[in-house]
Parts: sequence; structure tokens; C-alpha cells
Amino acid sequence: MADKLYIFDTTLRDGEQVPGCQLNTVEKIEVARQLELLGVDVIEAGFPVSSPGDFNSVREISKAVTQPTVCALTRAVEKDIEVAADALKYAKRGRIHTGIGTSDEHIRYKFNSTREEVLQRAVAAVRYAKRFVEDVEFYAEDAGRSDNEYLARVVEAVIKAGATVVNIPDTTGYCLPAEYAAKIAYLMEHVDGVHRAVLSTHCHNDLGMATANSLAGIVAGARQVECTINGIGERAGNTALEEVVMALRCHKELGIDTDIDTKRLTSTSRLVSSLMNMPVQANKAVVGRNAFAHSSGIHQDGVLKNRESYEIMNPEDVGLSDNAIVLTARSGRAALKHRLEQLGYLLEGDSLAKAYEKFLVLADNNKNIQDEDLLALVGAKEKKDRHIQLTYLQVLSGTLVPTATVRVQIGGSEVTATATGNGPIDASINAIRTIIKDKITLQEFLIQAMTKGSNDLGRVHMQLVYGKVSVHGFAINSDITLAAVEAYIDGVNKALA
Repeated sequence: MADKLYIFDTTLRDGEQVPGCQLNTVEKIEVARQLELLGVDVIEAGFPVSSPGDFNSVREISKAVTQPTVCALTRAVEKDIEVAADALKYAKRGRIHTGIGTSDEHIRYKFNSTREEVLQRAVAAVRYAKRFVEDVEFYAEDAGRSDNEYLARVVEAVIKAGATVVNIPDTTGYCLPAEYAAKIAYLMEHVDGVHRAVLSTHCHNDLGMATANSLAGIVAGARQVECTINGIGERAGNTALEEVVMALRCHKELGIDTDIDTKRLTSTSRLVSSLMNMPVQANKAVVGRNAFAHSSGIHQDGVLKNRESYEIMNPEDVGLSDNAIVLTARSGRAALKHRLEQLGYLLEGDSLAKAYEKFLVLADNNKNIQDEDLLALVGAKEKKDRHIQLTYLQVLSGTLVPTATVRVQIGGSEVTATATGNGPIDASINAIRTIIKDKITLQEFLIQAMTKGSNDLGRVHMQLVYGKVSVHGFAINSDITLAAVEAYIDGVNKALA
């Protein structure tokens, strides 16, 4: 029988630290419920003391899920721990995740302290957390650069103080796989009582080795992996949940497995991508658009003769389908519903009717409807209760001076403005600026092609600054000028909210 690896998902905590990827409580609950269906063991729901929003999210997620343990992050500070315990009071299974930096860099420069003082703070934090919950996880921040002998002393002390899980983070993504494996192996061999707790990996991707390091740590003895959907997270991201899970499924000789329902990996990936407005790169392992695509004639020939010639995973095992139904403007609701179900979206009644109306508009403009078109269609949120709404846009461009006429609805009345610019998008934004008058600076402007072809979908991301407030606006449309205007208005609405 395979050893169990516990999956600790921190999409809603570490993953949400990516600029522009913040979710509201309702969206976090939606992701948490999907993670429960996926089969994760622990959901790190937030850092309660950091904000009222994080506190509320942890509390509401604790009410919304029943199977996973709900975890709240804290520093080694009594107030943090008290707030976390309060946020977790409705959890069926609650865990407090407390800790402190153990590398000399952190001890000297972050805490202006000594090794002995940090060890005492670590033990005190675990003991204090134990007053509120039985399940306490300790993190030794920057363990990747920590001295192994000192790290072992800390780990041994916190286990004696009652820690049930000890997290060994490669916080800066510095370690090489062999180096990280050796660190875990050293702890397994030199920490008295190490088998009374579970060692956990938490690896960052600064050098592109987060998944490799986590797998190396697992082989060396760690039995919990901290990861995120799509590998999102601080800086270059975290260990990708789907990569670790499928690596273990492919390498059964390791004798280690998880309780993850892998057929839900793709739908979970797409849900997180949609809600966080963060596209999954096409060549992303396991869940990327091209993960099971073959363009080389040699590869195509080999796959047609025997799939395993070039595929080490079955697409169906991760929730993809080989179904070849082609959707066009002549397709009915039944065909749309069938394809969306294969993509992980079950729509009924009014939801299906609204999606079908949008689908018909999209199908009239696009000759070839791709899965990504459908995902954008069902993932796009309705823009309700907005301060400003676009009702009309006309642009003139080419060899003449680019000119745009924009009409928006503000507080029940419509206002129209015309302006010129360096191009159709610049002219449209200038027209909106003459209407709203508030000084809002466009700091970042990014256009990404979501699908193939000149008439398919484009995603626009804008970062706007209003006073001291920085906001992000997003929009998806087959008309890139319209998408840019809608993204700008989305950001303006957030700035003026």
C-alpha cells in the first residue's frame, strides 16, 4: 500500500499574494469548495490578522467546507494566534500555522535577534497555539538557507512543544533538488521524535525548481507538500499541485500517492485562472492548453499508432476529453451544455440560457469556436452595480487621426464624449477621461491572446493608479479595442468605488 502524501493547498493565501489576483469572500468560498471536491487535505484560507477581509474569508471558508482541514497563517505573535483561533472557531478541523525565520539572514537582519531567542519564540508560539487547537503547524521560514544543525534543534524543540506538522520552506527558491533532499534527510535522521510530526515542503519557484525540490523532499521523507493550483504565488510562484500529484501517479515505483481526484485538475485550474484573471501559459505542465497537443508530424504519427509513444499521462485522467464536437452558430443548447460539462462547468436553466445567448454572439463573429472561447464565456463575471457602464463606442482609425466617440452611463444618466489619440485605444481612453475628470494614471497595459487566429479572444489587463490606490482592470473580447476600453472602465470603477 502506498504512503499517503498530504496535500496542503495555499492558493487562497500564498497564491492570492500575486498582484491583481485578489478574490472576494464569495469567490474564495467557490475555490475552497472546488478544492474540497478535488480532494485536498488542508486549505490554507488566509492570514486573519492581516485584514478584516482575510479574517472573514477564513471564518466563512471554515463554515463552507467539511472534509479538509482549514488552516490560518500567523506570525510567532500571540495576537496573531488569538485572531487566527477566533477566525477558525467554526472549522470542523482547524489548524494554526505559526512560525518564524530560522536562517541567519532572517535572525540578524529581519529580527535583529539571536538563534537562542528565535528558538525560544518558536517554542512559545507553538505552545500558545496549542491552547486553541490541537493541530498546530510550525514553519521555519527560509529553512532553505538555514544551517541544518540549528534547524534540527528548532524542529526538535517545536515538536516537543506540540507541533503536529513542521514546514521546511525554501522561501527564496534558492535550493537545488539534491540540496533540499539532503536537508529533509538530515532532519529525518537527526531530530529526536521526528516521527511524531509530519515534515512538510513549501518550495518557491525563483529558479524554476519548486516542483523538483518538493518531489526531492518527498522522496527524502516529507509527507506533506504545500502547493497552489497552477503554481501561482509570491514572485515566480510556488510548487504546482497538479505537477506533484501527476508526477507521483506516473512514478508509482515511489510508493507514494495522494487522495486527489485527478479528473478535476483541469476544471480546478481553469476556475482559479478565471477568477484570478491569470491566464495559464499554453505550455504549462499537466493543465496547459498545449500539454497534450502534438504538432510534429513524427509525434502525431507515433501518438496515432500508440498514445503512450509520446504521452506519459492520459488526458482523461486530468479531466480533458478527446471529444471532437465542433461548435458553430448552428449548434443548439444541448451541444453547448455537453461541451461545457466536459470542460468542468455544469450549467442549467437561466445560467445556460444566458451562456447560450453569449455563445451565439461569439459564434457569429468567430469561424472556429475553441475551448478557451467557451471558458472565457462562462468565466466572465457580470459587471453589475458599476458606477460607470459603457453603452456605446465608435472609433475611426487608419491614415486619418484616430478618433473615438464614447458614451457611458453614470448614475442613471448618459454622457457622450469624443477625443483623438495616438491610436483607437488611446483615443477611447482620452474620451473617457474627459467624462470622469478624476486624475487616474494608466501604469501598466497588457494584451494577451487567449486563442489562435486574428478574430479570436484577447485578454486585456490594466493597472491604474488613483491617488495612493492601485487597482487592476480586466476584460476579454474578440474586439481588442472594446476589450481595452472595458478593462479601463473596470479599473476606473474599482478606483472610484
